[in-house]
Amino acid sequence: MPHRLDEPVALDDLLLYRLSRLLATAGSMVIRLCEGRFGITRREWRVLALLAQHPGLMSSQLAERVQLDRARTSRAVTSLVAKQLVLRQAGEADRRQARLALTPAGRELYRELFPLVSAIHRDLLGVLDARQRDTLHTALERMQAKAESLVAMADLPKADRRRGGRARRTMG
Repeated sequence: MPHRLDEPVALDDLLLYRLSRLLATAGSMVIRLCEGRFGITRREWRVLALLAQHPGLMSSQLAERVQLDRARTSRAVTSLVAKQLVLRQAGEADRRQARLALTPAGRELYRELFPLVSAIHRDLLGVLDARQRDTLHTALERMQAKAESLVAMADLPKADRRRGGRARRTMG
């Protein structure tokens, strides 16, 4: 008998919906930590964490790595610069290209917040044994690769959220 993941019949059977619900539920704890205790947004946390791992990224590289458009990435970086958590160093050849790095205050915030986010991660994965975690890891890697290849091959219109999520055809 096919599993409902194989043959979805309702919204609750769709993988992306279930992952979205998991992210919304568990992610709310991360958002509360970020905003309530540390005064940064979830997007700013992603930028901060990535710069902790890869100091000196160019702003365009950062946008790609955090999977945000350049405008949202720029807003997050600008906010982190204003909070004195990130340093933006303009390039010598092209001043529009900036290298980004954490300030000492940014590194300290990361050192305080990362263990708290890691604890949530461990608690979530604690319901799985080691074999199940290995299987999940492999499955996530394979699904990410498949998603990237689907996006590369897709011939879909870009979303336009200002017009209701898709381009409307004009009646004529």
